[in-house]
Amino acid sequence: MTGRGPTYGRGVRPSALPVLAAVAFTVLAWASAFVAIRAVGADLSPGALALGRLLVGTAVLAVLVAGARRPWVAPTRREWALLAVCGVGWFGVYNVALNAAERYLDAGTTAMLVNVGPVLIAVLAGFWLGEGFPRWLVAGLAVAFGGVLLIGLATRGAGTDVVGVLLCLAAAVTYAVGVVAQKPVLRRLPPLQVTAVACAVGALCCLPWAGALVSELGAAPSASVAGLLYLGVVPTALAFSTWAYSLARTDAGRLGVTTHLVPPLVVLLGWLVLGEVPPALAVLGGVVCLGGVALSRRRERVAAPA
Repeated sequence: MTGRGPTYGRGVRPSALPVLAAVAFTVLAWASAFVAIRAVGADLSPGALALGRLLVGTAVLAVLVAGARRPWVAPTRREWALLAVCGVGWFGVYNVALNAAERYLDAGTTAMLVNVGPVLIAVLAGFWLGEGFPRWLVAGLAVAFGGVLLIGLATRGAGTDVVGVLLCLAAAVTYAVGVVAQKPVLRRLPPLQVTAVACAVGALCCLPWAGALVSELGAAPSASVAGLLYLGVVPTALAFSTWAYSLARTDAGRLGVTTHLVPPLVVLLGWLVLGEVPPALAVLGGVVCLGGVALSRRRERVAAPA
């Protein structure tokens, strides 16, 4: 595997179609997670919800790994360390912080604040992974982040809480660190194996909430239990696997920018599912996000040899 991603823009190579499909599924699934967490969070506390989601995800991933029938690739000591960073940060701390944040903020605002993560990913990947800072990536980051800010301005009157904002920033930092730690491991280990191990590590971190999960599930309505199962299967097991598949085939910074599509999708889903009507400025911000993602996908032109 190489760190070079597929070419987008002037037509898509057939080999890039699976990556595009995986990215699209990941973005849609993660957008739905913000709305599902908002709905389920009334019956399940942040730690219990994170543990239940990760336990379900780990179980589904174990089945997928067994069904893939690929030999287990033993991680090196450095790879185990990176998997631990990814599992504790992105799967463990991120989920607890995100669940807690949505107790203070609506789903759309939470998604917009968490999506400072791609900016952190690009910076960390540029320095740590040596991906550099191509001009189109930097321009796309600026434009997409500007779209996120427009959406933030559109919803600034929604009762944003300082605690919720800080929790969102904590989620964004652990998300960025987890992605950058995951990228080097994917150069040698299968994406499905990496996702399964990281998810299991995250579940282990959340075991202190096992008692709360058992008691709260007993009192939760069937809709919330179904929401927990959905969060574990689709946004966790399946979407994190398609993310790892895409990350193994493209740059971390460039792929991270695509998650700027999540906030406008969350705003739309929040409107349809939760009855939150997005203001016109939020719609404009979503269009700007799309433009930034398209811009970041452009490649530098390479002069033909004389």
